[in-house]
Amino acid sequence: MREIVIVPLGVGDQARLREVRLRALRDAPDSFWATYESEAEFPAEKWAEWLRDPQSQWWVAATGDGVDVGLVCVRLEESGAHLVSMWVAPEARGAGVGSRLVDEAVAWARAAGAEEMRLWAVDGNHAARALYARKGFVPSGKVGVIARESGPDLLESHYVLSLLFRQARKEDVPAIVAMLADDPLGAQREGDPADERYLAAFDRIDANPYDELIVAERDGKVVGTMQLTYLAGLSRLGAERCQIEAVRVAASTRGQGLGRKMIQWAIDRARARGCAMVQLTSDKSRDDAHRFYDSLGFTASHEGYKLKLG
Repeated sequence: MREIVIVPLGVGDQARLREVRLRALRDAPDSFWATYESEAEFPAEKWAEWLRDPQSQWWVAATGDGVDVGLVCVRLEESGAHLVSMWVAPEARGAGVGSRLVDEAVAWARAAGAEEMRLWAVDGNHAARALYARKGFVPSGKVGVIARESGPDLLESHYVLSLLFRQARKEDVPAIVAMLADDPLGAQREGDPADERYLAAFDRIDANPYDELIVAERDGKVVGTMQLTYLAGLSRLGAERCQIEAVRVAASTRGQGLGRKMIQWAIDRARARGCAMVQLTSDKSRDDAHRFYDSLGFTASHEGYKLKLG
């Protein structure tokens, strides 16, 4: 495959956008809600309008000799971003072009302040769905139907990628431990972040498909953490439940709504996974935390008991 460069389109590139977009619609009509026939009739001003929109950005993937072989667009929506019009030419597939287009789109959305990237993918487009899964997109549980005048309707599914939350990495452990220790209760039970026992625990969590250690990252800094554990049980017809533990927000970020976003993200993740319930415990001394969880709809339905073994 020839060298590929990712090129942002701007004002004045409407002819280039039209050419590559119409090629995409001709090549993969079952991957888009729009049709070649409808967009081929667009006036030049329509394409120019798309490029002038300050809430969106288009890119093409081009070969070194100027042949466009890929396209993607991101549109900002409220606190998130929407990835649309993703396409890679047949001759460029399998060479990582789609991956590079997604990376460019995600980086732009993150720099614009978006906290989540969303997209819809046609269920029959297996290659695209596999690409999005590799990039960390997960199903939200929403599904839709693209009604078409010609040809059968298309089933599509909704996917999301958090630009704020991610799986923790081993190098995040010191920051996580520092947040765990940064309150009167944590200060009594945590130790040196470099203690090998923390790293051993991280390895065990990381290797368990039913555990997720999550961090919130802003401007390259870890500013929040929580652990999600998916519990199997015979109760409720064998339904799985999600246990949320060790929720912490860095002192520098408290009061900015991050904790609420963390819990809502965890609830959405559990719902998309098919969990029947989300549950958590909170120390009886944490009155502010109790009011916080009450405001999110949690019910203090049980008394919790613990027995220390050492």
